[in-house]
Amino acid sequence: MSYSDEVAIIGMAGRFPGAKNVSEFWQNLCAGVESVRFFEEEELRSHNIEDELLQHPDYVKAKAVLNDIDLFDASFFSISPREAEIIDPQHRLFLECAWEALEDAGYDPDKYDGQIGVYAGASISTYLLNILQAGLSDSFNYFDLLIGNDKDHLATRVCYKFNLRGPSVSVQTACSTSLVAVHLACQSLLNGESDIVLAGGSTIMIPQNIGYLYQEGGILSPDGHCRTFDSQSVGTVSGNGIGIVVLKRLDDALADRDCIHAVVKGSAINNDGALKLGYTAPSIDGQTQVISEALAISSVKAETIGYVEAHGTGTKLGDPIEISALTTAFRASTEQKEFCAIGSVKTNIGHLDVASGVTGLIKTALAIKHKLLPPSLHFQEPNPKIDFANSPFYVNTHLKPWETNGTPRRAGTSSFGFGGTNAHVILEESPVVESSGPSRPWQLLVISAKTQSALETATKNLTNYLKASPHICFADAAYTLQVGRQAFDYRRFLVCQNLADSLNILEANAPSRIFNRHSNSEEFSVAFMFPGQGSQYIDMA
Repeated sequence: MSYSDEVAIIGMAGRFPGAKNVSEFWQNLCAGVESVRFFEEEELRSHNIEDELLQHPDYVKAKAVLNDIDLFDASFFSISPREAEIIDPQHRLFLECAWEALEDAGYDPDKYDGQIGVYAGASISTYLLNILQAGLSDSFNYFDLLIGNDKDHLATRVCYKFNLRGPSVSVQTACSTSLVAVHLACQSLLNGESDIVLAGGSTIMIPQNIGYLYQEGGILSPDGHCRTFDSQSVGTVSGNGIGIVVLKRLDDALADRDCIHAVVKGSAINNDGALKLGYTAPSIDGQTQVISEALAISSVKAETIGYVEAHGTGTKLGDPIEISALTTAFRASTEQKEFCAIGSVKTNIGHLDVASGVTGLIKTALAIKHKLLPPSLHFQEPNPKIDFANSPFYVNTHLKPWETNGTPRRAGTSSFGFGGTNAHVILEESPVVESSGPSRPWQLLVISAKTQSALETATKNLTNYLKASPHICFADAAYTLQVGRQAFDYRRFLVCQNLADSLNILEANAPSRIFNRHSNSEEFSVAFMFPGQGSQYIDMA
C-alpha cells in the first residue's frame, strides 16, 4: 500500500515546564499535573520586583518555568564559553533538543545520505533585551550579539553544527509558529526538497521567575491557572518550553523500518484577513476554513476524529469561537454529538508562545501512540457561550483508554497566532508494521560520548531506558545504537544475549563484560611511518 501523501513522525524531543524530556512530559500529562510555579514574595524581590508592584491587587505571582535554562553543553557543539555566553538560551537549548530529536529518530546526520532540513522559530530575544538594558552590549561584538540572538539564525545554526544540507528556514507567525513550521516541513518532504525534516519552536522569556500584571480583557489569567472551556475561564498563563518533531515521508519511514509515533494525514494554514474585531482577535471563518481544509486534504471524515488538541487559551472570547469553528467544520460531514474528546495542554503548562503548537502536536502524537486520552485540567462547568451538548465535542477531564470502533485513532491539533495565521494538523496512528525477524543469539550494545563523565551518564540513561522498556525488541535497540548514533572518542560496549542479561551486566557494572576504550588515564601517541623503497632523504619528515 502506498502512503505517498502522508508524513511520519519518527522522532520527538523537548523541554517543558516540569519535564526535562518528552517521556516526563507524557507522565505529567497522564497524571494531570499542572506545572505552573507560584512564587514567594522574597523570590520576586530577589529579581528586583518592587514592593509597590508586589502589593498590586492585579499582580499575579505565577509562571510555567523551564528548569536549567542556564545549563548548556557548549563543548559538545564546539562552541567556546565566550560564544555560548552570547547566544540566547532559546537557541542553545533548541540546539540540544535538535540533537536529541535526531537520536530519538535513530539517525546520525554524518551517515545519512539524504537531505535533512530544519523549519523552526523562536520568540523575541528577551535575553538580548536584558543585555542591552543592563548596559553590557559594549562587552560584546555587535555582530556576534546579532548572530547569537536574532531569530533568523535558529534553524541555520542547527544546520551548520550538524552539517545538514536540506532547507533551513526560520518561521515566524507568532503563537502558531511551530505548527506552521510542521506544515511547511511536511510540504518540503512531499515536494521532494527534503528527506528528513526537523520542525519546531523555542520560547524562553527572561527573567523567568517573575509574575505579571493582569489586565481585564487580555490573554493572561488573573490567578495563574488556565481553565480552558470552563465558565470561570478568563485567560492563560505564560510558559517557556521547546519542542521538536522529526518528520519523514511515510513510505520511506516504513521502508526504512523507522519507529513511527504517529502519521500526519494532512495539514493546512491560512490567515483570517481583516474581517474580525481586531488584529489580535480570533476569527470563526478563518479557523473554520483551515480546519475544513486540513480534513479535506487528509481525506478523512470528521466522525472518525476521536480527539482534538485545541489552541485553548481559556479566554471568554477565544474559547467559544474555537468550538464554534470546529463545530461548523465537523458539521459538514456529521451530525453526531459529543463523540470527540477535546482538551488543551495549556491547562498543564501554560501558553508556550512560539513553541505551543508543536507542544500540542507532541501531546497528541503521544496520546495516539499510547492509546490514552490525557485529562484537560480545571474544567467544571462549560463556558455559557459554548453549547457542548449540541456539538461534536466533550471536554475530557480524566485519563482514559482511547477506544475506537475499528477505525484508526485520529486527532486534530490547532494553533492560532496573533495576526491571524492559523494552522491545523490531522494525525493518525501508524499502520501496523511487521515485527523484526529472528535475530542472532548475541547482541552488541555500544555507547559513546565526548567525555568520560558523559559516557557514564549515557550508560546510566541506557540502563534506565532498558529497565523502563521491558517489551522492546532487544535486537532492534542494539541495531539502533550501532547505526543511529554518532561514534565519539569515549566508548563502551558489551556483548549480551537479551534484555535481562544486559541489565545484569550494566547494573552490576561487571568489568569482565563491559569493555572500555579511551579513558582519561590513557594516552594515544601518533606515529609517522616512512616505508622503504629507497626514496628516503635526510630531514624528509
